[in-house]
Amino acid sequence: MPGYFAALTLVLMLGMVLTRTAMLRRAGVRAMKFGAMDKRDFLIPPFACFYFYHVFAAAFGWPAVDTRTFFESVPVAWAGVTMCGAGLTLLLCSLVSFGRSFRVGIDADRPGRLVTTGIFALSRNPIYVGFAVILLGQFLIFPNWILLVYAGAGAWLFHRQVLLEEDFLRHHYGQEYLAYCDRVRRYL
Repeated sequence: MPGYFAALTLVLMLGMVLTRTAMLRRAGVRAMKFGAMDKRDFLIPPFACFYFYHVFAAAFGWPAVDTRTFFESVPVAWAGVTMCGAGLTLLLCSLVSFGRSFRVGIDADRPGRLVTTGIFALSRNPIYVGFAVILLGQFLIFPNWILLVYAGAGAWLFHRQVLLEEDFLRHHYGQEYLAYCDRVRRYL
């Protein structure tokens, strides 16, 4: 049963981001800026598709590259489900707090206002924290080497993106962003 929740988490996560992007597009905001500043971002989707397939394969018994696990524990798997729920909650709170400033990628042309309230008063990067919590939760549900590698690679990619965004925000918002950094931690 926890495996179904892992698959549902991916559907909900992607659905939330795409729904928010579509809502903003209808309001005249082009929120999809993925790959606009760094063309290497386009290397990510094939790996993301493999990740999605691997989780769905594990959940529904489809053919998979490797089905071996490090351990089997129902309580640990349910802890993973709880983490996936927490990650989705962080993502939803982030999307609500962002308002019209939400972007997928860096929007150098029309960045929107600096968001420092809501969940952003607790973490400067709650979306990435939410994604990391989801990856860790899914590893606990399906504890195999593929999801462990993805959790590590995801953490590295999230941190890389955070550094790029921080550089942009520092240059664009200046002292306002620096004061925000003094008040609120990067992750938790």
